[in-house]
Amino acid sequence: MKRALINFKRVKNFFLPLVFMCGFLGMSQAELNQYKYIIVPTKFETFKSENQYQTSTMIKYNLVENGFTAVYDNDLPADLMANRCLGLLLNLKDDSSMFTTKVTLTLKDCQSREVYTTVEGSSKEKDFKTSYSEAIKECFVSLSGLGYKYEPMETNAPLTVNFKNDVNKVAGNANVASNQNTPNPVVQQKATLEEQSYKSMEPLPSNITKAENSSEMTPAQVAYKSDSATVLYAQPTAFGYQLVDVTPKIAMWLWKTSLSNVFRAEATEGVPDGVVLKKGEKWYFEYYEGDKLIGQELNIKF
Repeated sequence: MKRALINFKRVKNFFLPLVFMCGFLGMSQAELNQYKYIIVPTKFETFKSENQYQTSTMIKYNLVENGFTAVYDNDLPADLMANRCLGLLLNLKDDSSMFTTKVTLTLKDCQSREVYTTVEGSSKEKDFKTSYSEAIKECFVSLSGLGYKYEPMETNAPLTVNFKNDVNKVAGNANVASNQNTPNPVVQQKATLEEQSYKSMEPLPSNITKAENSSEMTPAQVAYKSDSATVLYAQPTAFGYQLVDVTPKIAMWLWKTSLSNVFRAEATEGVPDGVVLKKGEKWYFEYYEGDKLIGQELNIKF
């Protein structure tokens, strides 16, 4: 009995970590499947030059070998340029010591949230190119078995509107109305033995007159800033858009209004709230500094 209990504990200690690992891998795969691209920097922060020790090419090669669509940060496809949230940015964390090369790869989304971290890869090779190559290959042990497959989120799917049922309802109502010989809609009347009434439903003439132009409606004078407009990418949100730069970092939030070319705007860099509006073919951000209206041209990619 005692031996059986010991064997049960051994089996439990072996399978529990395995079950948790399988569950973790399943969640990791499901989350990674939401992203179409992985962006590989041509130069990592830990190195002094581009593709040092061939780290960028080695990482991109291993990503493609494992079924991912990998692109360099200086050669993004059009859909990724328009929506940076389609891709994850890969970063190489270097914890190397004098005698051992140690690296970890992390994947972050467009809001710099860490989505996935690989196992740490290490090598004791003296040649840097060889040691980084071996360490990076070890990192991909945790990515090679995920079975990645891109599955677009429902929010990215085009909106389809079906008017079929509405058309049937309108047609049905029309048939009922014609069968009942509905009277003129501008006249409401009853003609029964019990009740006789007649009421005109014609609209009465309005006494509202067009307002005359006055000095109170004169637009405010705008002082435009002359600095060059950086490219901002508009990403849809529940309330409008968020504008992100190439970092990517959120630079501004836009709230929709009743006008398609006017948004309420909130900047993230200490600038007062204002509005973003389109004049001609250009977009402008306008806000007040004291009693002075300031305007700044924006280069927005919708």
